[in-house]
Amino acid sequence: MRQNTFLRLLSGAAMLVLASVTGGQQVFAEEKAPVEDAKPFDIRSVNTFAGAFLAARTADVDRDYATATELYRTALQFEPNNNDVKQRLMITLLMSGQFDQGVKIAEELKSDPAVERITTVVRAIEAIRKREYRNAQKLLNYQGPNDLDRLMSNLLSAWAKFGQGRPKEALAQIKGLEGPEWFRVFKNYHAGALALAAGDKATARARLNDAILDREGGSAAPDTFMRAVEALARFEAREGNKQKALDTIAVGENLVNNYTPLEALRKSIEEGKPQEQQVRTAVQGAAAVLFSIGGALNREGAEDIVSLYLQTARRLDPESPDILVMLGGIAENLKKPEEAIALYKSVPEDSPMRRLSELQLGLSLASIGKVDEAKRHLKALIDVDPKNIRNYLAYGSVLSDAKAYKEMGELYDRAVEAIGPVPKRSDWTVFFQRGIAYERQKIWEKAEPNFLKALELNPDQPQVLNYLGYSWVDMNIKLEEGLDMIRKAVELKPDDGYIVDSLGWAYFRMGRFDEAVAELERAAELMAGDATINDHLGDAYWRVGRKLEAVFQWNQALELKPEEAEIPKIKAKIENGLPPLKERVPAAADAKETLPKKNGPEVATPGKKS
Repeated sequence: MRQNTFLRLLSGAAMLVLASVTGGQQVFAEEKAPVEDAKPFDIRSVNTFAGAFLAARTADVDRDYATATELYRTALQFEPNNNDVKQRLMITLLMSGQFDQGVKIAEELKSDPAVERITTVVRAIEAIRKREYRNAQKLLNYQGPNDLDRLMSNLLSAWAKFGQGRPKEALAQIKGLEGPEWFRVFKNYHAGALALAAGDKATARARLNDAILDREGGSAAPDTFMRAVEALARFEAREGNKQKALDTIAVGENLVNNYTPLEALRKSIEEGKPQEQQVRTAVQGAAAVLFSIGGALNREGAEDIVSLYLQTARRLDPESPDILVMLGGIAENLKKPEEAIALYKSVPEDSPMRRLSELQLGLSLASIGKVDEAKRHLKALIDVDPKNIRNYLAYGSVLSDAKAYKEMGELYDRAVEAIGPVPKRSDWTVFFQRGIAYERQKIWEKAEPNFLKALELNPDQPQVLNYLGYSWVDMNIKLEEGLDMIRKAVELKPDDGYIVDSLGWAYFRMGRFDEAVAELERAAELMAGDATINDHLGDAYWRVGRKLEAVFQWNQALELKPEEAEIPKIKAKIENGLPPLKERVPAAADAKETLPKKNGPEVATPGKKS
């Protein structure tokens, strides 16, 4: 059996896996057609090894780890010594939070060279959890060539030494760790956190300052960078250096605008509340190592890898707010909103991360159809903290999805009042969304100034350029200026199929059909499987005389399940084609009645990932 991505995790190939998770292991990214009227699968009906194993693999691919675990166990009843199945069972147990059982299998497989590194790390982490630090240190004696393994093993080993009461040796080990430049932010943060836990204030201040001044490292590992900012700010606040604490938070805010946990920490420090460090013990330090690496790897396509790091970190520090929030975000990405909701609800109420978890909780409620509950939840957040702009953006995204544009406009009116007379660059999103709310209500005299204000704050924002430019072209005003805006948006985001579609559709509306075909063909390549783009391409083909291809594209659009209102229009075009144009001129008022109209440019929903 081909070794799975997970089995290479923590074993010298995690960085390579990050690039190949959708290549070498394509089965995990595979989209499967829904089965109509599928009956619930009965595990008790499986009575062969092959049946159990294949069903387990299917559940594994679907990330249904609870079912996969039971099926792998069933497969082992037929072949108790099958190590390949044991390997997969170990991983699904870890991924589903059944760490005790996973550790037992790691002990059974500790002599299997195929999974030696992962079983060693799992056993070492369990030893740290049990405060068996000497045993953990022996297991973590990694001498291999892989940089990521070396970083992780040395940092975990340093925390194990700290757990034995040897902080100076632990700090010396971190200081002596050699490696590539990207090691630096991890070394500085963990040396600073360890020094803080040991009471070495001078070393802690120096190393944490080094961490937060490392802009390159902060961009590569923002979660570790933010932990360093928070640790140093809390330390300075406890030392009575309130202004230094607030200056430290400002450094973090320069890297990430409107980061809710930092805003909450700032308020807490300003109010003089006592500050407690997140990492105070060797066990929490080891959890921080796993969180640091998982956070650095966290991006689309790497959810499985990151989840394994974070589930392992959670084993050590089950109430860590940032671990819980990041796991919640991954559950959202994997379309598991109920799991995300449970994780967000488990974030401690006194944590600065609680605000962020509350925002994401509201969005997750909306995603499972509990829109009224989501609205009440998010409105309550605004009432409690009316200056927090992220609250408005989250609530606004729910209203936008519900097409409640009047309510959405009123909400963003409140948000603009909360911003005050001098908006920041980061506030462009509020004006953009207010513009959309008014545009969808067909109140252009209120929409246009908001789009222009958004561009004033952020002149190179491709979504705003696309939306405003297309709107002008569609209304047959400021045609060249609008077209230039859309072209600029395409230059800024050349791989965004929706923006390229807008350019093609603008050409179509202006009667420039050959140019429309070229752009819409490119949009269809970038966004294969989008009903609207296929529909537009069909229209453009028809206008240049490629009528068979036009009908093919319209049929494709129907198969891709367009919006209900578009279905009869597409069917009519398949039956009759497009009506002849009286004149080949830019979209004039009378032409708008015969030419199909795009329902506004496609835009990403802001606030969905806060």
